[in-house]
Amino acid sequence: MIPDLDHVIDRKNTNSLKWGSKKYSKDILPMWVADMDFPVPAEVTQALIERAKHPIYGYSRPDDRYYNSIIKWMKARHGWEIEKDWIVFSPGVVPALTWLIQALSHPGDKVIIQQPVYYPFAGSIENNGRGILNNSLINKDGKYYMDFEDLEKKASDPRAKMMILCNPHNPIGKVLSREELEKVAEICLRHHVIVVADEIHSDLVYKGHKHIPFASISKEAEQNCIVCNAPSKTFNLAGMDASNIIIPNPVLRNAFKNALANNSIMGPHTFAIVALQTAYESGQEWLDTVIDYLDKNITFLCDYIEKNLPQIKVIKPQATYLVWMDFRALGMNSHELEEFMLKKAKVALDEGYSFGLGGEGFERINVACPRAILKEGLDRIKNALEDQSKIR
Repeated sequence: MIPDLDHVIDRKNTNSLKWGSKKYSKDILPMWVADMDFPVPAEVTQALIERAKHPIYGYSRPDDRYYNSIIKWMKARHGWEIEKDWIVFSPGVVPALTWLIQALSHPGDKVIIQQPVYYPFAGSIENNGRGILNNSLINKDGKYYMDFEDLEKKASDPRAKMMILCNPHNPIGKVLSREELEKVAEICLRHHVIVVADEIHSDLVYKGHKHIPFASISKEAEQNCIVCNAPSKTFNLAGMDASNIIIPNPVLRNAFKNALANNSIMGPHTFAIVALQTAYESGQEWLDTVIDYLDKNITFLCDYIEKNLPQIKVIKPQATYLVWMDFRALGMNSHELEEFMLKKAKVALDEGYSFGLGGEGFERINVACPRAILKEGLDRIKNALEDQSKIR
């Protein structure tokens, strides 16, 4: 069933983090955290209703249907053939990163990341007593590139044990090419650095671009990586707490499983199993519809900014529903920009500085919403800037 994505759904009083956060006042429009304001596939809703009719919600465990739904999705969507034994459940990708860091490194070791990047990476590293090696991305005329010379230096550090690779990249929306992936794999293999590939946005790629799973580029890369994926971004199922940590190498896989056991992590809950397998089995048409709508939302955003707010520059994403925007021409520091968005424009975005070095003066906006909400958010920013210019 094709959803009506223009329909605005009231998410207030649903315990929504996005719409009910105490961090923001009630008159602020939330366009920040990465979940969609779209209904999940109707097949998922119906499957959950049917399961809820059974009056017992005891301990659950995945069966072959659960694993086969993941295996078939990866092959159909990405041409990647995986095996059942490779799949390890985690309640989320971010918790998995913490357990992987604990399992595959020691306090004092170092982990490579590429800022500006999804901010929980830094927290997962530092909160576990590891050090950050930042292989900063290069922003050249609004396009981002990897600094492979610097990556070589960082990977050669004797205490560098892991690289967390975000692909598609959050927040800049870049999809890495095969050539880029091969260079990363070669450098990390040579220096014995394990690659943890966060590919949670891999199903949300726009026309003209293709996601390549890191583990699929070579047998050597396959044995030196962990791929983190989930239906949460793809099908708006973040509240179901189910992620797929795919680990072809049995040594790395057993180390991760031991970390899960040491932290008393059990399997998915009853409704997570139903939601995941139903989405992967029946959600293809829904996803194609959503991607087309998101693509049009991004075009709308770019056109609106060009026409009404030319001082703001949009980094047009190749994937994800998160758009990275450059506000540096406004001449505000990070604190002033944050204050302007919340108190003047009354819009909650993700502040660029939280993504680390290179994020200052940027904002991340979530466009996975009805176009009317997107327009309202942009109108608020436009009107606030016009009011500010009048005061000056």
